[in-house]
Amino acid sequence: MQVRRCSAAPRRREVTAAVIYVGMDLGKRQHAVCFMNEAGQPVAKPLRVPHTGRGLRQLHAQLASLSGPHQVIMEASGAHWMGIARKLRAAGVTVHIVNPLQTAGLRKVGIRKTKSDTKDALVIADLARMGRARPSYVPDDQLLELRELERFRWHLADQLGDAKRHVLGLLDKVFPEFADHLGDPFGATGRALLNRCASAIEFAALELGDLEGWIRQASRQQLGRQRAEELQAAAQDSLGLDCLGTAARLELQALLAQITLLEQQIATLDAELAGRLQALPDYLLSVPGMAGLLAVTVLAELGDVQRFDNVKQVVAFAGLDASVFESGDFHATRQHISKRGSPHLRRALYLAALSAIRTDPELAAYFQRKQAEGKAFRVALIAVARKLLARIYVVLRDQRPYAPPSPAQRVTSPSLAKPITSDPDTFLTSP
Repeated sequence: MQVRRCSAAPRRREVTAAVIYVGMDLGKRQHAVCFMNEAGQPVAKPLRVPHTGRGLRQLHAQLASLSGPHQVIMEASGAHWMGIARKLRAAGVTVHIVNPLQTAGLRKVGIRKTKSDTKDALVIADLARMGRARPSYVPDDQLLELRELERFRWHLADQLGDAKRHVLGLLDKVFPEFADHLGDPFGATGRALLNRCASAIEFAALELGDLEGWIRQASRQQLGRQRAEELQAAAQDSLGLDCLGTAARLELQALLAQITLLEQQIATLDAELAGRLQALPDYLLSVPGMAGLLAVTVLAELGDVQRFDNVKQVVAFAGLDASVFESGDFHATRQHISKRGSPHLRRALYLAALSAIRTDPELAAYFQRKQAEGKAFRVALIAVARKLLARIYVVLRDQRPYAPPSPAQRVTSPSLAKPITSDPDTFLTSP
């Protein structure tokens, strides 16, 4: 009797659901959305959803109709991506935020010169499908608010500078000698006089006693008759344009009022930022050059430094790394910094370096050494900013204050001192 052997039941293969890549090209009023599978083929018709709650619900409905896990990819451009990403993540959707620089190169792969929102959404989805999308860092709510405040503070400072430059340009037209006799046109005396008269012809026509009284009152009796005589003599012999008297008066009154308002707004913001800085760990304030607005800017723009593996990554994030240009046997000798990343962070580091070379002997020696090598002032200062950023990174990473290196940690030359090692850990005290 022949006995049949039962064949073993076939093993079931574990089937992994295909990922659907959802690319979103964000616009001001509406957003283009495309849906792509792992083979790069569209799995649904592209959508155009308005930037409203109804539009987001429309997108949710489309995602629910597609089987398989979803990954929504969008660029960190404009202001809409933050709100959309938070809503989608709250609903359980996987969201990746990518740097627009990543998709900019991929858009140029095609030979056809076409540009549309739908095509841009396809490019964004394709970037994730190929595994080339590197998710961008998104700060938490507290850091995001701090960043908004410090950026607005810089914006007001820029506006204040623009208004003052406009005033100086206007004085060059109607009374170029004014600043020579009063020093700072934006001091108490200068503002008091410019609010009353704008052009040289108006100052020349004043009664000398009236001009002297205004100067004494505004300067709190520090200036008097002699300054009034000098100013009026300069006005009578001025090369300013007489025909702009009325226009200059209107412009100056408006600009001086704007300057006063901006200074009040800046003072309010400074008080708010100072209160927030006191609530944060003070490790950063131990680094030379770090104080006030500069410290707040560095904290807000850098974010969580634990996501960086080394100093080089932090330097590249700040855009202080050197750009490389090589082709064949050609190697560029004049290299510029990449300037990628936050310009606010680079600005704060530059100003902090400017302060640090006046207060920190080691950085001052390093700056002098760079200038002795033939580096221009700004190039040497950028090198100091990079060195300062290395200190900041280690201080924030290890959460311990900065301390200058001891003499035993240095190798000194007859002229300038130089640290034994470039490792920024040697700049810190033990915990």
